Amino acid sequence: MSNLEKNGGNMLSVEERTMVRDLILLPYIDTMVSKSMKEIQNSSNVLSRAYLLAGRYVQKRVVQDVYRLRQELKRRNVKVIEDTQDDFITYNIIHFRGYQERFGMTRDVMRTEISLRLTSYTADLGSTLQDNLI
Repeated sequence: MSNLEKNGGNMLSVEERTMVRDLILLPYIDTMVSKSMKEIQNSSNVLSRAYLLAGRYVQKRVVQDVYRLRQELKRRNVKVIEDTQDDFITYNIIHFRGYQERFGMTRDVMRTEISLRLTSYTADLGSTLQDNLI
């Protein structure tokens, strides 16, 4: 019996909360990568082309992940809507299976999670490069 069946669908599962968190964070990652790529374009670094390719790779993965998360959350009847932000917390409203919940994340948590996700994307890029160089 799944968690959804056990709790009658009244609560978000841990997996769904993780998907919501990732869906909220991914646009921030895309913005950070875009800003970094603009800085690189204006630099005279000899590796700027390689850095731009790496940035495009990360952006492509972000777009793929956002699409996948939206599809899966839609399938589970979960919708995420931006709510408010203050200096320390970003809030979103989650509508799920006839219920509603306010979901907040502190800036520190967001920074940590974004850093972990960026590390994962760059590790994937490194693996892809390694696989093609051997």
